Amino acid sequence: MMKPADRITRLPQQFFAGLVNLAVELKAQGRPVINLGQGNPDQPTPEPIVAALKRAADNPRYQRYIPFTGLPELKQAVARWYARRHGVTLDWKREVAILIGSKIGLQEISLAVLNPGDMALVPDPGYPDYWSGIRLAGGQMIPWPLSPDSWLPDVDFLTDQVRLAFLNYPNNPTGQLASASFLDRVIARAEATHTVIAHDLAYGDIVYDGQQAISLLARLGGKNVGIEFTTVSKSYNMAGFRLGFAAGHPDLIAYLETLQDHLNCSQYGAIQEAAITALDSPPESVAALRDLYQRRRDRFLTALSAAHWNQTPSQGSIFQWLTLPAGTSSVAFAEQLARHTAVIVAPGRGFGERGEGYIRVSLTENEDTLAHAAALLGQFVQRL
Repeated sequence: MMKPADRITRLPQQFFAGLVNLAVELKAQGRPVINLGQGNPDQPTPEPIVAALKRAADNPRYQRYIPFTGLPELKQAVARWYARRHGVTLDWKREVAILIGSKIGLQEISLAVLNPGDMALVPDPGYPDYWSGIRLAGGQMIPWPLSPDSWLPDVDFLTDQVRLAFLNYPNNPTGQLASASFLDRVIARAEATHTVIAHDLAYGDIVYDGQQAISLLARLGGKNVGIEFTTVSKSYNMAGFRLGFAAGHPDLIAYLETLQDHLNCSQYGAIQEAAITALDSPPESVAALRDLYQRRRDRFLTALSAAHWNQTPSQGSIFQWLTLPAGTSSVAFAEQLARHTAVIVAPGRGFGERGEGYIRVSLTENEDTLAHAAALLGQFVQRL
């Protein structure tokens, strides 16, 4: 029998694999499955972006190796985007890295800065892929509890013993935003403790009710303590393109690019050209997408309220976080809901111990489907 390396056995279990398999099983039975368990955007990529990809595919430049660190033109586009979107000035040569999706970058940062045994904080509840990089690096993963009244962590958890800490606002799974004052406290504490802050800004454009997401790099000292990860997947419906970027402290960017020089050869150049078109596109398309998700959120919550199950609206992201009746197991709830109604949701326990008692619903279906799912959810809860 083949024996894997220890780093393979250290990897966390793919918690949601069982529900994915259950969805496949229900579909095979002919059940009308409504899958609200995954954050997979359902809208098409805007036509100008696809057209740019098609044109670039004919360019001989992209039929050979391109710089392993990515296209300089894309790094420049990232710097322009940060300046317009967040008022942040970046040195594109030293402060921007191109990623084959932000998920990879969020794992690579652990490999780049953690030695075996180093402590890393992860939000609890939080995005599980942070865990994978820490485990691969041999780091010690420490839950960073998010307070249920604000879904923000206590900055005093940042100590001299913590090498790396992950943040994610707008937050997945809770949909919470972070204030400027909170980020300022994090930065001040990280400077005092020499902790690296990795901020996941994947949902920075999907923010509701006229609010704004705040970049870590837009706050005084943010660039001194950390790095920020963004993606074109959510804002431009480009999840399948696998293209993201990191920006921040030039040393951290250099570490990522050194690591990537050994691990990969950069994303296909035509995809990077498409990303340039996306980042330089007028803001109206992103605003329209944000408004679409807000209408879906509102329709879903209205239908849920009509079914006598009121919830606090998500402030951002493409998710709605729901509080279950007291004492309800999120895993058992999700499985029973799926078998009784063919509605798939993500159990909160999959995002950490403090996700227990909640479920996450993805807003990646049309309004009518979401309203129907909400009615089924409400009816199911009433029978508990």
